[in-house]
Amino acid sequence: MPDFDFSSLAAAVDFDNFRQAPVLETLADTSLLAPNPKLEQALTNSTAKGLPPISVVPMAGQHLSILTQLMGAKSVLEIGTLGGYSAICFAQGGAKVTSIEIDPKYRNVALENLEGLDVEVLLGAALDVLPKLAEEKRQFDMVFIDAYFEDHLEHFDWAVKLTRPGGCVFFDDVVASMFKNGEVKPGVDSILTHIGKDDRVKAALVPNVACHPMLPTPALNGFVMALVKDE
Repeated sequence: MPDFDFSSLAAAVDFDNFRQAPVLETLADTSLLAPNPKLEQALTNSTAKGLPPISVVPMAGQHLSILTQLMGAKSVLEIGTLGGYSAICFAQGGAKVTSIEIDPKYRNVALENLEGLDVEVLLGAALDVLPKLAEEKRQFDMVFIDAYFEDHLEHFDWAVKLTRPGGCVFFDDVVASMFKNGEVKPGVDSILTHIGKDDRVKAALVPNVACHPMLPTPALNGFVMALVKDE
């Protein structure tokens, strides 16, 4: 194994260098993202209609689209639609998307943004809609959870039930949901301990540094990917 200068790696992960995250994000966006008129129109329309700017960022959206293609996912369930940005990413990755949105205004805007794509947007609270999908014996290749933190445990349980064996539950913003008074406390029950006790899945946490219009500075965040095991 060749010698490696760990000093450069140490500098890269220095917490003081979080301030460089927006620079890196801009470089990645300009280098790796191709123009996408559908996504750009969705953001423009969502802003014009007064939706909050809390969609997944473009690079995260491209990640979701690539993951859809890598999995060969043909059906995706999304909990939390907002303006439909992530739903567009899944649909452009080749999946039929079923998305759940509790806010009628958001749903109407999403339907405008999703015109022409294979996406259905179901209006209602997720904990009301998810049991109905289970009753219909619906199953999905992937479930994407991007909704209010308060119901995360219940959302995850239903997501596993609705994902086919060998499918994936993608749980966004997990780290952000774990911070209490500015810190994560080990030994305290959390979404991670909940998932870790769930024998139905094999899961990994992927931490990241989040840059978002709603954040004044870059912040530590991360998502969980959970493989649903064969019964």
